Amino acid sequence: MCELLGMSANVPTDICFSFTGLMQRGGKTGPHRDGWGIAFYEGRGVREFKDPHPGAESQIARLVSEYPIKSHIVISHIRQANSGKVCLENTHPFTRELWGRPWVFAHNGQLNKSKLRRLKESGRPFYSPIGTTDSELAFCWILDSLRSAFPNPPRRQKDLFLVIRSLCDQLSDFGVFNMLLSDSHFMLAYCRTQLCWITRKAPFGEAKLKDEDLTVNFKEETTEKDIVTVVATQPLTNNEKWNVMAPGEMVVLKKGKVNLSVGKQSNKSKIGV
Repeated sequence: MCELLGMSANVPTDICFSFTGLMQRGGKTGPHRDGWGIAFYEGRGVREFKDPHPGAESQIARLVSEYPIKSHIVISHIRQANSGKVCLENTHPFTRELWGRPWVFAHNGQLNKSKLRRLKESGRPFYSPIGTTDSELAFCWILDSLRSAFPNPPRRQKDLFLVIRSLCDQLSDFGVFNMLLSDSHFMLAYCRTQLCWITRKAPFGEAKLKDEDLTVNFKEETTEKDIVTVVATQPLTNNEKWNVMAPGEMVVLKKGKVNLSVGKQSNKSKIGV
């Protein structure tokens, strides 16, 4: 299984600390040796780094760990291949344009590709996968469905979120589907089996990585107004309390806060945190 990492912040923030911990799981403290990728939103654009080689051994990953690129939204992924060969085109995250915005997607889990292919062909196909993963095929189907449901960007964001939630539920019927998705304005996290998040805000304290001998005092790196939420498959630190998402739960993050949480059982929305 792969692992996900996402960040939402109210001010441009670097993710060097969390990314360093994640990369150790790419072949050193974890089995995810089949590539890694990371996408940073910068204005209307996306800066991407990908490498089909293990993150723990990657010179490109070392560059990203040491180069403090600042962004409001970041999505990253380390891969343990179960669908599609190990190569650059199968490396997450994936990016496509919809409504003049760059959408970024990363997936953890495995889906029934034949059922997924039939589902995609039954709709109005517009987006095509470049690689051979179930993940990219699912991403293309999501965007096909959104393009069909909303020829123009919906006026109410909540309408969009509820449709995306419904699409995620459908994909969960085909296997394990944990994902991160963003359009540069918000970031969505959907949990089928395993995801967690933590919000860091004043008063800031120290955080210690699980997978690397590295500690950072966020009080020295931030201001009192900063708010940052990090989403990960598993907690990256061992001295902080992470919020574990329930199966079927989806959260919407914007400017560092969890603005919307939708649980599967009640199908009710909770606004604000």
